[in-house]
Amino acid sequence: MSGFTSKQGKLLVQLARQTIGEKLGRPQSAAAAAELEQQLNDDIFQAHRACFVTLTIADRLRGCIGSLAAVEPLTVNIEKNAINAAFHDPRFQPLSAAEFEQAAIEISVLSEPRTLEYSGRQDLLRKLRPGVDGVIIRKDNASATFLPQVWEQLPEPHQFLTHLCTKAGLSPRAWQDSGLEVKTYQVQYFKEDH
Repeated sequence: MSGFTSKQGKLLVQLARQTIGEKLGRPQSAAAAAELEQQLNDDIFQAHRACFVTLTIADRLRGCIGSLAAVEPLTVNIEKNAINAAFHDPRFQPLSAAEFEQAAIEISVLSEPRTLEYSGRQDLLRKLRPGVDGVIIRKDNASATFLPQVWEQLPEPHQFLTHLCTKAGLSPRAWQDSGLEVKTYQVQYFKEDH
């Protein structure tokens, strides 16, 4: 996974903030918007990459939407996910202008998800890397993912998988049964200083 510098990461966060601000009728100055557009013209930002945009207020989740497949340029993906995280996360009301001022934005750029081969629940628990791996589970038509940052709240692999199964609408113990497809990915993430 080609990495971003912290300066490049800040530009990605600025793009998300600018996108949400415009939707709320709080656009940046034309000069600031033009400068950001010019800085984002580098090939690294135009590569097809999957990402998530997470909004928090006082360290509490306020919206998180993303994509797992790299099907469009990263900048386009960030703009779409920023709008969706702010205004279309079904768990929350649309973000208000007042909340926007308090919200911290985090961008997670994903590596390509890879299938995790495992034999049984103990092997699955052993192969997961807390704090490193984002995890996607899929069984029949149900699926869900947790970013690697979720390990901070759920540091035990069995606890992490139980909550992930619940998020997918599966039985909390579904990870202990056969037939669960598991993929892992890593992220590089950047958060506003708020």
